[in-house]
Amino acid sequence: MRIIICGAGRVGYGIAERLSSEEHDVTVIDTAVDLVRQVRDTLDARGIVGHGSHPDILEQAGAADADMMIAVTLHDEVNMVACQVAHSLFDVPTKIARIRAQSYRQGAYQDLFSRDHMPIDVIISPEQEVGEMVLRRIAIPGATDVVRFANDNVVMVAIECAEECPVVNTPLSQLSDLFPDLRSTVVGIQRGERLFIPHSSDQMYAGDTAYVVADTSQVKRTLALFGHEEPAARRIVIGGGGNIGLYVAKAIETRGTGARVKIMEANRERAALIADQLRRTVVLHGSALDQNLLIEADVADADLFVALTNDDQVNILSAVMAKRVGCGSNLVLMNNPSYHEFSRLLGIDAFVNPRSVTISRVLQHVRRGRIRAVHSVQKGAAEIIEAEALETSPLVGTPLREANLPPGARIGAIYRNGKIIRPTGETKIKPADRIVILAMQEAVRDVEQVFRVSLEFF
Repeated sequence: MRIIICGAGRVGYGIAERLSSEEHDVTVIDTAVDLVRQVRDTLDARGIVGHGSHPDILEQAGAADADMMIAVTLHDEVNMVACQVAHSLFDVPTKIARIRAQSYRQGAYQDLFSRDHMPIDVIISPEQEVGEMVLRRIAIPGATDVVRFANDNVVMVAIECAEECPVVNTPLSQLSDLFPDLRSTVVGIQRGERLFIPHSSDQMYAGDTAYVVADTSQVKRTLALFGHEEPAARRIVIGGGGNIGLYVAKAIETRGTGARVKIMEANRERAALIADQLRRTVVLHGSALDQNLLIEADVADADLFVALTNDDQVNILSAVMAKRVGCGSNLVLMNNPSYHEFSRLLGIDAFVNPRSVTISRVLQHVRRGRIRAVHSVQKGAAEIIEAEALETSPLVGTPLREANLPPGARIGAIYRNGKIIRPTGETKIKPADRIVILAMQEAVRDVEQVFRVSLEFF
């Protein structure tokens, strides 16, 4: 595909890095010379200095032949105009824009982005996407990664195997025999630096991270099987009252989880603003790095400290301080990937990577075939994909043990007519089934082909 990316910041660069590594024809536009230079020097992509909303710059970037425009600059209005120009002058088929201001997304104004007005095919709201990821982590304690598929009926959880984990050193086939009614499947194992798809004879060891696809109604049972029976957090302290912190606090209030929330916000005006928008959340003015304020916020009695400021270092240090004061666990927003490797050594229990969340959202629309959702894991080493099976798919009608499933891919669940089916060798996929599958990076294109419409169908 020929793809133009407007914006070479962390998100734009991350998207370009991923797409160029997959041999897409990528061009990145940004007004910052140093950011464009970095793209040219480190990626197999073109870099153009200029405004992504200017017609001449888009023409220079090859918009006339582009398949997709991804506008992820820091300014909503620039992203919107870039998509409008790409549509009106160059007829770019697919236009994706990052829009952060929630005012544009209110229900009464949704028609603004229709084809007749400001044609944007996909709107990405990083704050909302990351906020939902944080809420999923809070709702399912014990998992280090949580993603929902098939209208929330299927969930993928990443689970760390501790020394006392009941299922370590047991072949996966034996686990299936012991729990035949458990609708969950181990689709991947991270062992050290290596992520691999296990066979039925493989077993998990202490220190492994297992990627498990399960029926949502059986997630707690699955976590208990792995030795994780942590209670849901009832007392939560949030460090940072920005857009994400406010979104999370509002959602906890409106969804009636029963959790009590306190927010610490360093900016006085911002603290006053969010206090007016929250009904049951206590808002404290001050830095999350102020130990006295942490004590005042009763962090010692809190179940969870969630660090959601815009500064990675503040997030990491405040989360470490919260645990030292006595907080049960922490969850950190971490943009810089260089911090991920040693976060555990610092005392970080779990983290959310905003760039990874956004990239996963974009990949959903880059992938060909009937792909409904994509989630990238382990820095792109693999993807969890939800795809719809078509009549022409080679997987349809054949027992899975005989199906030509691409090497490096493993099916975790099948969603059919409101029911979850745990795949076995005898399972036959039917048209319209929704398949949740883990694919190693080298197998992603083969998985796309399996779920594409064959020309013989027409």
